[in-house]
Amino acid sequence: MADRIQVLIVDDIPETRDHLAKLLGFEPDVEVIGTASSGADAIEKAVKLLPDVILMDINMPDMDGIAATERLSAQVPSAAVVMMSVQGEADYLRRSMLAGAREFLVKPFSSDELTASIRQVYSREKEKAGRAVIAQAARTADPTMEGQIVAVFSPKGGVGRTTIAVNLAVAAASELGKKVTLVDGSFQFGDVAVLLNLNPKGKSMAELAPELEAGGDPDSVETYTQAHSSGIRVLLAPASPEMAELITPAGVKHVIEILRQHSELVVVDCAAWFNDTLLGILDLADVVLTVLTLEITSIKNTRLFLEVAEQLGYSHKIRLVLNRADTTLGIRVADVEHSIGRKVDHTIVSDGRAVVYALNRGVPFVLSNRESQVSQDVFRLAASIVGSRETHEEEDHKVAQKGKSLFAWR
Repeated sequence: MADRIQVLIVDDIPETRDHLAKLLGFEPDVEVIGTASSGADAIEKAVKLLPDVILMDINMPDMDGIAATERLSAQVPSAAVVMMSVQGEADYLRRSMLAGAREFLVKPFSSDELTASIRQVYSREKEKAGRAVIAQAARTADPTMEGQIVAVFSPKGGVGRTTIAVNLAVAAASELGKKVTLVDGSFQFGDVAVLLNLNPKGKSMAELAPELEAGGDPDSVETYTQAHSSGIRVLLAPASPEMAELITPAGVKHVIEILRQHSELVVVDCAAWFNDTLLGILDLADVVLTVLTLEITSIKNTRLFLEVAEQLGYSHKIRLVLNRADTTLGIRVADVEHSIGRKVDHTIVSDGRAVVYALNRGVPFVLSNRESQVSQDVFRLAASIVGSRETHEEEDHKVAQKGKSLFAWR
């Protein structure tokens, strides 16, 4: 049968391997092309067989499933790993996702759960690969095409700006197949490293910006970014607040201009205050996602920002994102729109349990809980933001034509 899903089974217990192979033998669209008894054996066979999906046991004697998955992510990136474990603790899930696993099954699981997971990750990876091919073809046809810059900003802290920026970047890479770089633009107290469980003491903007300003090689920019298992690359904020003094507005603009030559999408998590650095980022941005919540202080600050943005010529770039939009606080979305004088472009629901759980584990919720409503909202946001340039240009033109009336009090 054409287009059968080729599966490699990895488990140190022979009976388990045989049982899984028999279960999958009844599925007409699945073919077991091999089995492995250890992590090292799995790597060797995966390199040779190039399976679509690898069923990986997490606990094995010589090399556990997490270590093997990390190696496979580098050596056989086309294979999607479904991790299997008798342990369902959050730490196992977090470590598996960070290693590059696409799904996590807790033993014992049913035959339906097994096949559904295999088909889901296969379909997801195939769609992502297709989008990546299309994107690469477009870049080949137009080598001068620059990546899109999205600045995520809020004039008030505590509205979920960094959480949205991180999950937006991961969603664009994992679901839409984009080459994404995420920049932590909060140079004194950035949280991106924590949310992605990355080493906060690695290279950062504090080293890269001065080097490029001194005439360093622009092609070395990716050596200053950290790779995340979701596929994005991350340029972190400095490890110490005082190092932010090394970063100049001109240096930041130079870095972002170079990053857009290496990426299809650059997401910048901006600090929540106005200064020359922020203005430089907003100048470069193609889209400014402005995050607000159903709180009177957030609404007031957003209205003030919109007034300033109009004076600075940023109005056509702005997309308003209402976070925690379903929270019942006595303020309706219509009230917000009336106060700020324009429509909300995107809404994201409140899901404190899923979001806080993801934050504390250092795994974006679009990976660990992708079926949740909050994840679906971010996926829709990502699809809207990274849509065709023609669509954005047409929308921008329409917004610009409305002029000052957009921000007038109603």
